Amino acid sequence: MHRWQCRVMYYWHKKLSNKPGSDMGGFTRVLHSGAPDNLMDEIPTFVVNPLPLGLDQGYIVLNRPWAFVQWLQQADIEEEYILMAEPDHIIVKPIPNLATEHLPAAFPFFYITPEKYEKVIRKFFPKDKGPVSNIDPVGNSPVIISKASLKKIAPTWLNVSLIMKNDPEADKAFGWVLEMYGYAIASALHGVRHALRKDFMIQPPWDLEVAEKFIIHYTYGCDYDMKGKLTYGKIGEWRFDKRSYDKGAPPRNLSLPPPGVPESVVTLVKMVNEATSNIPNWQAGE
Repeated sequence: MHRWQCRVMYYWHKKLSNKPGSDMGGFTRVLHSGAPDNLMDEIPTFVVNPLPLGLDQGYIVLNRPWAFVQWLQQADIEEEYILMAEPDHIIVKPIPNLATEHLPAAFPFFYITPEKYEKVIRKFFPKDKGPVSNIDPVGNSPVIISKASLKKIAPTWLNVSLIMKNDPEADKAFGWVLEMYGYAIASALHGVRHALRKDFMIQPPWDLEVAEKFIIHYTYGCDYDMKGKLTYGKIGEWRFDKRSYDKGAPPRNLSLPPPGVPESVVTLVKMVNEATSNIPNWQAGE
C-alpha cells in the first residue's frame, strides 16, 4: 500500500536535499515487515521486526515506535538530528533544521487535545509530572528531533502506546490517533517540549495554498466537480485519493484537476506526476 508513496517521497527528497536552504542528510525507509522487499536497491532501507503476532491488536501503527526503538539501537546513524516523516508526505521545498538540541520542532494537530482527556491521560502522565498542558498537541510526524532526545523518548513511546492500547478507556478515547498521543505523552514524561510549527506541513484539500510550507501531507481525499467545487465525502467527478491506490501504484500522468481547484491540490498532483514520470520501472498497479 505504501510502497509507491515511499518511491514518490524519496524522489523529492533526492531532488531537494542538496538545494540551497536544505539541512537534509541521508534518507532511511524503516521497513517493519521483518524481511527485505524489492525496493531495497532503490531506497536506502533498514529492516526491523514487526511486533510479536497479536500484540498490535490489528492497530498496525503500534509497530512504528517499536520500529524506531530497533532502528535507533541497531543502525549506524551519522546525523545528529532526525526528521520523522511518513510515506504520504511530499517534501515541497528544502527543509532546514528547525530543531535545536533540546527543542524539537513539530506540526501541531488540531485533533490532539490532551486537556480534553485529562482524566484518561492522568493514568499515564501522573500529577507530579505537571499539568496536562505540558503535553504538546503533536504526533511523532512530522518532527525534527535530536538523535539523543529520540533515543530517550522512543522506548517510552512504545511502552506508553502498548499500555494505552490495552486500556479500554484510553483505546476508546484515542482510537486511530492513540499512537500519536503515545508519542506526545512520552515526550512530556521526559520533559521534552516541541516548537510548534504550523509552517511544517499542509493537508489538502483543507489547506488551499502551499506558500512557505515544507511538506504536503495527502492523507485526505480530494474530490471536486468539474467546476472546481469541493465535494468532500462524495466521490468527485475529478478526484485524487491515495486510497484509490491501496492495492498498487497510480498510473503516470494523472489528470490535473479542473479550473478553480486550490493550488495545494494542483501542486500535489503535479509533484506526483513528476516523480512517477522520472522513477524508472514505474508500473501502475504495482
